[in-house]
Amino acid sequence: MSRIRTAVIGVGYLGHFHAQKYAAHPDAELVAVVDADSARAEQVAEALGCLAMTDTSDLIGQIDAASVVSPTRLHHSLALPLIKAGVHLLIEKPITTTLAEADALINAAKTHHTMIQVGHLERFNPAMVEAASVLTQPLFIESHRIAPFNPRGADVSVVLDLMIHDIDLILELVASPLEKLDASGAAVISNDIDIANARLSFADGCVANVTASRVSPKAERRMRIFQTNAYIALDLQAGSLNIQRRDPDHSGPPTMEQITKETHTPGKRDALADEIDAFIHAVRAQHAPIVSAEDGRRALSAAIDIGQQLSRNSA
Repeated sequence: MSRIRTAVIGVGYLGHFHAQKYAAHPDAELVAVVDADSARAEQVAEALGCLAMTDTSDLIGQIDAASVVSPTRLHHSLALPLIKAGVHLLIEKPITTTLAEADALINAAKTHHTMIQVGHLERFNPAMVEAASVLTQPLFIESHRIAPFNPRGADVSVVLDLMIHDIDLILELVASPLEKLDASGAAVISNDIDIANARLSFADGCVANVTASRVSPKAERRMRIFQTNAYIALDLQAGSLNIQRRDPDHSGPPTMEQITKETHTPGKRDALADEIDAFIHAVRAQHAPIVSAEDGRRALSAAIDIGQQLSRNSA
């Protein structure tokens, strides 16, 4: 089978990495990069040996798949014509800015038999991949995602910028409807919420406490998951996890002797390369992506609800 013809729309900081991964993938051909800044497009195209474009419509008929790595507010307008032209898309998170826009892309993809994968990169984090075989039914989840201020993400609140990563992971881990959420936060440096905390309550009794900040002196991405007879601590930044388990065959009162401790260090992996590899494989095999458009919409819906509550609380 011939290589998948690909392109990247938006080759700023993250889009440049997308283009590099396609250019290096054995089953993909990087046909073009597209950016409103023609000089930037030409710079990246020259380095990677592909075409430089400024108009997404010029891609139609030349590619099979593409990454949309533009600002979120442009995702819908850039993606919709490509979907209608039969181009499979990897759309960076969040999928869109509104649920109506997300629904329009999902419906168009169904009509035109086109696949959408959403770039929730933490699904491919080696610690999360390693933990999948251990996780059963979470009872309580705590996550912290903090980082120094970066103007690149300041066009949206910290909920859509950072917290949405953990929202997606939690909604995927808890196989139960989200029933209630409470949120609080504050604008510190930007004109939008820079630090936020949300408490998510699910129908099965699981509770998730989620904190995100982009005004911290250091970067940290951690998640702690508690379930019957086990505690799983993930360091998503280091790609490692610690597991403490109670011996299920022990029927008496718990003691330290019945608790085993394991440290897993699957090591650093290129999560973006794994994400793009999964996308290329899904396109070639014509099967559902690991992170579907519906998954992206689900995370966006919860993030919007949190954002609306934050706005009400700060009014």
